Amino acid sequence: MINESIIIMRFEWLIALMIVVLFVLNLMGVDKKPERFMNIVNVMLVINFVAGFIPIKDGYLFHGFYHTTALIVLEKNILNLGLMLIAFSAKQWIISSKRPAEFFILMFSSVMGMYVMLSSGHILVLYLGLELSSLPLAALAAFNTDSRKSSEAGVKYILSSAFSTGITLFGISLLYGAVGNLGFDAIIQHIHEDALTLTAFVFILSGFAFKMSIVPFHMWTADVFEGAPTPVTNYLAVVSKGSVIFIFITVLYTVFGKLENAWLLAISILSVLSMTVGNIFAMRQQNLKRFLAFSSIAQVGFVLVGIAGASNMGTDSVVYFLVIYLLSNIALFSIVEAISDETGRVTINDYKGLYKSNPFYAIIFTVALFSLAGVPPTAGFFGKLFLLTSGLGSGMYVLLGFATINLVLSLYTYLRVVKAMFIDPEEERMPLIKKSLLTNFVLAVCLIGIIILGFAGVFYQYIDSISSQL
Repeated sequence: MINESIIIMRFEWLIALMIVVLFVLNLMGVDKKPERFMNIVNVMLVINFVAGFIPIKDGYLFHGFYHTTALIVLEKNILNLGLMLIAFSAKQWIISSKRPAEFFILMFSSVMGMYVMLSSGHILVLYLGLELSSLPLAALAAFNTDSRKSSEAGVKYILSSAFSTGITLFGISLLYGAVGNLGFDAIIQHIHEDALTLTAFVFILSGFAFKMSIVPFHMWTADVFEGAPTPVTNYLAVVSKGSVIFIFITVLYTVFGKLENAWLLAISILSVLSMTVGNIFAMRQQNLKRFLAFSSIAQVGFVLVGIAGASNMGTDSVVYFLVIYLLSNIALFSIVEAISDETGRVTINDYKGLYKSNPFYAIIFTVALFSLAGVPPTAGFFGKLFLLTSGLGSGMYVLLGFATINLVLSLYTYLRVVKAMFIDPEEERMPLIKKSLLTNFVLAVCLIGIIILGFAGVFYQYIDSISSQL
């Protein structure tokens, strides 16, 4: 039983071991030598990522409270990839923060919560994982203690998180009253479409909507994204949001599958609101971190279009798109971080003429923006195509009409930044940014992924093969 639990819970054991190693390194004072410390952490992250590809069998533990499947393993590997790339690109900032051990302990604790959440087979385990993944993020958002905006971001995030927690718990209590059991299998068997169950679902959906920044539960997003240190913003936008979307699909399609007729309309309305509000407000932003915050809100709206397909293709298209979303946003935030750390410039006007001074950054920034906009031949085009095709399966033609309109709006939104970098005359010449080896590696990985994934049909086929077994 012990050996079986070690194998099945490999991801959790590895991240727990990494946290223990960080505590030991901190006690030994190794973190006082940040270069050496970062090298050790980066090696651990590589080992953690590579170990995720060792074959692992499906299985259940703790009477079904914990389970793993090939799809869950893939989702955890995607999160590991995001974690590793973000840590690589943030090396210089983490060294300058002078508290690298604290930073990684908080981040790894958050990842532990995501792992537990993704493997949960019980609503309470899901809730515990969700909160364990969220609470460290408040400390990370306020990590820059010298910045008032960072402190404000931490306060706003913890208050929003506490509010969403209360809503989720209330929904869970109503669900228990309606079903009498909180195990996934028991809920699937006994759930019925009655007033109490629907009320419980509304509250649980609202709690998830806060975590995913779905309109109208998005009010914290832009302020927290702007105030938090850029690596933390990168983590919030990619790893944290991606993990919640992964488990959200499971909850909708399996636990609340019998309520499909009820939640399909709700998901469609939230999708239209998120796409439209995200794009419109992104048009008004000058600060790039706020711009990317509203961009992420709009992208979640498109993800909901795929989820509204309520089919196996819905799962395939969402997982596929989230990998593309991860690579695109990591590239964008890594460049914003590199330029901000070097020059302090974070507005779109600051990027005018960037192509003349830093063509490498300008080109990758453009490719990543085009991927988010769904412009061929980037992988984002295929990602958006699969999401819309999935939505088409549900017959929600009005939703697809709004999605098409928002595709055009998003193209204008992203081209505004491209125009600033390539066409607008520079107001103050951007200095040549020093390119670290790790940052260049991260950008190269993201660029290759954005180009190759669109034509690598084998990856989408693999997702489909493991999701169809569920």
